[in-house]
This record gives sequence, structure tokens and C-alpha cells, in this order.
Amino acid sequence: MKILLNKIDLNEALFGVSNIGFVPTMGSLHQGHISLIKYSKKQCKKTIVSIFINPTQFNNKKDYIKYPKNMKKDLSILKKLKVDFVFLPNKNDIYDFKQKIKIAKKDKILCAKYRKGHFEGVIDVMDRFVKIIKPKKIFMGEKDFQQLYLVRNYLNKKSTSKIISCKTIRDNHGLALSSRNLHLKNKELNVAKLISKNLISFKKILNKKRNVDKLIKFKKKEINNFKNVKIEYLEIRNKFNLRKSTNIKNSKIFIAYYIRKIRLIDNF
Repeated sequence: MKILLNKIDLNEALFGVSNIGFVPTMGSLHQGHISLIKYSKKQCKKTIVSIFINPTQFNNKKDYIKYPKNMKKDLSILKKLKVDFVFLPNKNDIYDFKQKIKIAKKDKILCAKYRKGHFEGVIDVMDRFVKIIKPKKIFMGEKDFQQLYLVRNYLNKKSTSKIISCKTIRDNHGLALSSRNLHLKNKELNVAKLISKNLISFKKILNKKRNVDKLIKFKKKEINNFKNVKIEYLEIRNKFNLRKSTNIKNSKIFIAYYIRKIRLIDNF
């Protein structure tokens, strides 16, 4: 496993290497990341994993500062997985030129509505990574489905790299694995698990119902009654274009909510 600390190291290591799989991360690796890496290793000749906590995608500076970090553990995981390259750039190495990313008005929905500048920052950093790594395939999880959707639409117009979407990895209770879960106390983690389990069952019910809008409103009230929970949004949207839908077929339930001050997202 080669650790690359800057673009000079990266260019030297990747010179003449083709069929590269890229797994972008912000560290605090869990089974969700591991599944992406294993998939990349199956599909590509070489795999590169980046660990970079991208400052431009945090609309809350405190969130950026408090983002969980454990580089020693991350590198140990990557070594056991026999990853070919680990890219650990600093901020100045990535943001060495200016560019302005704009999101269309129609896309300012769900998290884009509530987290100003977040997806512009995500798209910006992904564009920069793809330009310097030039991967054949990029592996991204479906937990951040809107992120996957926006990044794919942007890069499809500018790059030959293909984005491979990978299923959300969940625990035994249905809770999506996330670095943010580390901020939750045991009681709060149990609440998050209950909400996930609840919504998984709810989606099965929606397949047989017609008054979807009313049911969503009732479900929102029900979840808001969980202790220390405040829903930001709970919506059904078509998974191909993210338009609002009243039909669960070809759609997903999207949720963002707070448990105390910790914001969690998911889709089912």
C-alpha cells in the first residue's frame, strides 16, 4: 500500500496505470466504505482511496471541526484490505485554483434546500479529484442518494469516469452506517435504529396504499414525537429525477432529521 501525500506523489504513482477504481472518503471508515473498496478491487486493476475532510461542503464550521477523525485506524483498515494507493492531500494541494460550481434551481431540494453550498462543495472537490486521478470507475454509496445523483449528472458531462452506485450498508436494525453515528449516545443510537426500522416497514405499507401524501404527513408527526427528534424533511421522490411523487413505485422515501444536534439522513 502506497501512501500519497500530494499531487506530485500521486502523478508519479499513477503514471502508466490504467483501470483505476476510486473510492472517495472523509475517513472514519466503516463497513459501508469497506464494501465500496472491496467492490472496486473486484472490478478494477488498481484501487485508490482518498481521505480528505473537504471544508467547502460544510455549511456549519463546527460540524467541520468536530468531524470524527481516526487516521491510524483508517490506515490499518486500508492496509488489511490491501488497497493499492491511499491519497492524503492537504487543502492547498486540492484547492490550488478557483472555480465556481452552480446547482440548478430545480435541484435545490432535500439537503440542498437546507444545507446552503453543501453540494456545490461536494461537486467541486469530486471534479478536482477526478481531474487529477482520472479513474475508470468511481464507487459511491446510495445512502447519500442526492449527492450520488448530482455528482453523477455533473461528471457525466465532463468526464469519462463512470460512477458505480453501491447499496447502503445497514446494521441488523436497518440503520444506515455513517460516520455521524459516532456522535450519538447509546440511547440516541437506539432511537435512530427505531426510526430506520419504522420507515422500512412504512415503505412496504405504501406499496398497497393510495393516499400517500396523507400517510407521509401522519408519519412525519409520528417520528417527530420520538424523544429529542426533529424532522427536517420527509418526502417521496422519484429515484431517477428526484421529482416529488405520490407513487412509491420507482421512488424512495427521503428523510433528514436531528437527534438533539446530530443531523442524520437516509433513503429507503
